[in-house]
Amino acid sequence: MRIKPDLSEKQRIAFNYLFDNKTSEVLFGGAAGGGKSWTGCAWVIINCLKYKGIRCLIGRSKLSNLKATTLNTFFEVCGQFGLRVGEHYKYNANSTTIVFYNGSSVYLKDLFHYPADPNYDSLGSLEITLAFVDECNQIREKAKSVLSSRLRYKLDEYDLIPKMLLTCNPAKNWVYSDFYRPSLNNKLPPYRKFVQSLVTDNPHISKHYEEQLKKLDEISKQRLLFGNWEYDDSDDRLIEWDRLVDSFSIREFEDQNYYISADIARFGNDRTVIIVWKGLKVIKYEQMDVNSVTEAAQKITELQQKYTIPLYNIIVDEDGVGGGVKDILRCKGFVNNSRPVKNENYRNLKTQCYYKLAELINKDEVCLYTQDTALKTVITAELEQVRRANIDKDTKLSIVGKEVVKEVLGRSPDYADAIMMRMYYEIDGNFGRYYVQ
Repeated sequence: MRIKPDLSEKQRIAFNYLFDNKTSEVLFGGAAGGGKSWTGCAWVIINCLKYKGIRCLIGRSKLSNLKATTLNTFFEVCGQFGLRVGEHYKYNANSTTIVFYNGSSVYLKDLFHYPADPNYDSLGSLEITLAFVDECNQIREKAKSVLSSRLRYKLDEYDLIPKMLLTCNPAKNWVYSDFYRPSLNNKLPPYRKFVQSLVTDNPHISKHYEEQLKKLDEISKQRLLFGNWEYDDSDDRLIEWDRLVDSFSIREFEDQNYYISADIARFGNDRTVIIVWKGLKVIKYEQMDVNSVTEAAQKITELQQKYTIPLYNIIVDEDGVGGGVKDILRCKGFVNNSRPVKNENYRNLKTQCYYKLAELINKDEVCLYTQDTALKTVITAELEQVRRANIDKDTKLSIVGKEVVKEVLGRSPDYADAIMMRMYYEIDGNFGRYYVQ
């Protein structure tokens, strides 16, 4: 087998992590043309040849895209290594598997989130040794988590650890919050590594490729040419990025009234998020991963008593099981799709409150401070996805729907929704005066 000796520095760094005994997850991400897919395919092939009878997986959001792109790279790498189809490996297009002469195999998998399989049960019967996910920004975080749980086949036999390689171009979703931002702040857990990719790192790229990237629109150029993870697509963004970052700075406001806003979930469906406010400053975040309606109500009652908060300053999501919490507490219920206050030109109350939140954050009038950097990353990622919808249509103001946001983030924006509900009191200044318990 012949391996190209002229790997780029970034590819060598990625390979060092991929072949060590302590790194479980590697994100090789950034600009287009940085040799990311080549690295992933080469890593899979090398392991298949080195360890007899192992099982590897190459995945992408859609199998059709995988076959049209990553699979062709796989065949190209095999050729560069001197491996010949039929002699050293066989490809079965019907079963979408590749089997090497020593019994090692590669499964090609579709990792798209299908409504009929929300928990990725299709991956449940898999037992694999390692996984390479190309364009991982196009899959949900849950798909990555489920896939990670399947990494166990012949690990002990060969003294290996579970290992996954993820590659992608810059994206503002879970890859950004789980890898890129923590890497910048030196907060990545020891089992994770991030390697930045640039087109100039690849010694084998066509001399015309970089020139073609320079002709792209500015946002695409920032992402695909410069590998910029902080690109600004502000045409549809409600909250300015710099103001969002600044909202986590410590600050004080004149309003000394206390409030609670809560997004309620039940028994593992998303999370229950409860937020205590002093004016427009968050003073406490509470998260309940598994809870009943009565447990959520009890927690809110505890916080109400601790901070002496009147019932009319407590608001909970009334849609779904949240209605039970409202009934127990007899507090204000928030119905997302209800009419906007004062019949203003918004699609619904939720949209109106998100626009108000954006307005106040952009004016530096909201404080979301937390010492928990992981939580800050989660909240930032969720609020960054508050986007205008139907910009070019002469209709009521609207925002991108929750299902779209969940697809981008790989989870429900529970913190963002709980923060948004606090804005009800800012758009309806008369609410407290006319509240009847």
